[in-house]
Amino acid sequence: MKKAALHNLGCKVNAYETEAMQEILEQSGYEIVPFNERADVYVINTCTVTNMADRKSRQMLHRAKKLNPDAVVVAAGCYVQAKAGEVDDCVDIVIGNNKKHELARILEEFFRERQAAGTDGAEAEKTGPGRKDIIDISRTPEYEELRLTRTGEHTRAYIKVQDGCNQFCSYCIIPYARGRVRSRRMEDVVDQVRTLADKGYKEVVLTGIHLSSYGLDLDRGEDLLSLICAVHEVEGICRIRLGSLEPRIITEEFARTLASLPKICPHFHLSLQSGCDETLRRMNRRYTTQEYYEKCQLLRQYFDHPALTTDVIVGFPQESEEEFEQSMAFVDKVDFYETHIFKYSRREGTKAASMEGQVPEQVKNARSAQLIALGRRKQQAYEDRLIGTCVEVLMEEAVEREDGIYQVGHTKEYVKVGQKTTENLANQLINVEIENRLQIIH
Repeated sequence: MKKAALHNLGCKVNAYETEAMQEILEQSGYEIVPFNERADVYVINTCTVTNMADRKSRQMLHRAKKLNPDAVVVAAGCYVQAKAGEVDDCVDIVIGNNKKHELARILEEFFRERQAAGTDGAEAEKTGPGRKDIIDISRTPEYEELRLTRTGEHTRAYIKVQDGCNQFCSYCIIPYARGRVRSRRMEDVVDQVRTLADKGYKEVVLTGIHLSSYGLDLDRGEDLLSLICAVHEVEGICRIRLGSLEPRIITEEFARTLASLPKICPHFHLSLQSGCDETLRRMNRRYTTQEYYEKCQLLRQYFDHPALTTDVIVGFPQESEEEFEQSMAFVDKVDFYETHIFKYSRREGTKAASMEGQVPEQVKNARSAQLIALGRRKQQAYEDRLIGTCVEVLMEEAVEREDGIYQVGHTKEYVKVGQKTTENLANQLINVEIENRLQIIH
């Protein structure tokens, strides 16, 4: 029995695909071992969202070869899709996006060909990867079907329902690595949710590269809202959480319908990126701050104190001090629960990388620190509101703290909450009285 080790880099979609590849290998007779152990095959699912992600991908590929020079090293995913010509000699097999489902077959053919040639990993002369399986991702209309019967988490299951992006924001390389929008068939999603519900999962998170675009490529009138309604009917699932959404999907019908579904978690991540209209225009984001604010208010009209979270980029090319102040004032006005701050990083191959007016690193650092401080104040204010209330928590694990053992999980709003007890409450929905801030875990 050959041993295989896998390592994931990047987003929740990548994580889903890595777990699916692990199941494929298990079903093909491989023994799965931790990545830092000696294995016959190492699979690294790479990321290319930033230049740093490229570097980390290369580092993990080299690390795999050092762990076992005779092992077969497989580089899969976004980095190799976007930069196939840059893959180092330490890699034996390159598998691009939409080809991961063929991992077992590709490995089998590779081993067979190497055996026929009478060489092993140490003897073979390397002039680059021995095999490349990469398609023109920008032209394929096919959604790559990858299934999971279980996930690494025991209470919450992330389910990939969509791939690709048509937005082409000026800072983003992902449309070039993931291709155009492709949606998973609704019946396949529902079938997978049923399988996971049967295994005891109580919460599912619908995720994708550009989740709001679900159904754009389908001819059957299916969209994200109809998918959510279908998943809501699955028995055994108690919570439905949504991945990152574009603001424009929040319509009156969307908000009203979601509010009528008791399993929906009132936790909405709406990508902002900047609170300045001029910066949004340079980013090629397709909304204004006024439109964005109206969407947030619409959600607050239908949900009681929903947790609104977002991403903000500081130091985008040509961002002046005035533009930054506008952005910070808007973030303050929206009143997010959590704000994830990213310093702009030049990404080769994107329009923004060649823009004039690149912002100095020290300016980015200062602006980032200001927004992080604002975000912490907003987060504390949102959490303080919970003190003295009773909240429903899906318990996940036991955590040992200075004052004892806590059973810890998340509310529907994705606030991490603990209850002091030694009783094992994992995968149970528990009503917890929040008496003090010690019960809100960071």
